[in-house]
Amino acid sequence: MTFVRAERDALTRTLLQAGADAPTLCEGWTTHDLAAHLWIRENDAVGATGIVSGAFAGLTERRMAETKQRWSYRDLVGRLAAGPTRWSVFAIPGMDDQANAVEYFVHHEDVRRAGTAPAEPRALDAEVEESLWRRLRLMSRALFRRSPVGIVLERSDVPGAEQIRAMPGNPTVTLVGPPSELMLYAHGRLAVARVRAIGDEAALAQIADTDLSV
Repeated sequence: MTFVRAERDALTRTLLQAGADAPTLCEGWTTHDLAAHLWIRENDAVGATGIVSGAFAGLTERRMAETKQRWSYRDLVGRLAAGPTRWSVFAIPGMDDQANAVEYFVHHEDVRRAGTAPAEPRALDAEVEESLWRRLRLMSRALFRRSPVGIVLERSDVPGAEQIRAMPGNPTVTLVGPPSELMLYAHGRLAVARVRAIGDEAALAQIADTDLSV
């Protein structure tokens, strides 16, 4: 089973266990809102326009509300578990892995690590960590585009591995952790990501105050 398929299954199980009104790390969203977002993103090309363009955010919010009314929470999560519908662009061979592996990993942790008793990080296979590291190489410049300081990513699970220069600049902050935790940090989950930040005090304060959310 591919990582994206396994992560979709794991996320939907966690959503069902949490229930419709559980908190998430997505500000203002419950698990029901997150499930609706994921459904819209995969299966409603019109509704998804607000995800990529703030000018259409209101449209996306309306489609999310309609989706929550159309199906019960359990039905909606079940549809997510089944994968994209056949007319979705995500049903094109290979697209699910390319577009959803990181999306589902991050949002799964948004559910797992929310609330007053957040779950501990999962022990992921070395192959999964390597895949997330490759994706960080491709995505890091875009993910850290708002950073006011230089950013270097360093793996803690593979000593001596080549670093990623995510953003040029001086001063520089070096972020150290396994690729999975660095990915969460890069998506703005600074409060829960198990990442060690190394740099001078002023630079650390600057990156801590930066909104990295996608």
